[in-house]
Amino acid sequence: MVELSDDRFAELVEEAFRSVPPELASLLDNVALFIEDDPPPDDPDLLGVYDGVALTERDSMYGGVLPDRIVVFRNPTLEICDTEADVVHEVRITVVHEIAHHFGIDDDRLHELGYA
Repeated sequence: MVELSDDRFAELVEEAFRSVPPELASLLDNVALFIEDDPPPDDPDLLGVYDGVALTERDSMYGGVLPDRIVVFRNPTLEICDTEADVVHEVRITVVHEIAHHFGIDDDRLHELGYA
C-alpha cells in the first residue's frame, strides 16, 4: 500500500482527467469529477464509478438534471498500489473506464480494450 496525501491523490486524479484527449474531453456533457475515500460497503474493492445517464441513453426528455458523476475511490486505489507510479496508472485506467461508461461503453467492451 502506498501512502499519499489527499491533495496529492487529487492532483493525480486531475492529471488523469486532463490527459484525456481534447477531442474526447470536449464531448463530455454534464459530468462532474469527484473523489471519495471509500466505495459503497457492498463493493469495497471498487476503484471508481460512473453515476448518471450515458449519452447513448439520453433522449429529448433529458434536461434540467444534476451533472453525472465520475467518482474515484481513494482508499481501495491506494491499497492495491505500491508506488506513486502505480497510483498514476490505476487512476488513469479508472478515469478512462468511467468516462467510457458516460459514452455508453459497457464493461465487456472495456475489458476487450484493456480497461478492465
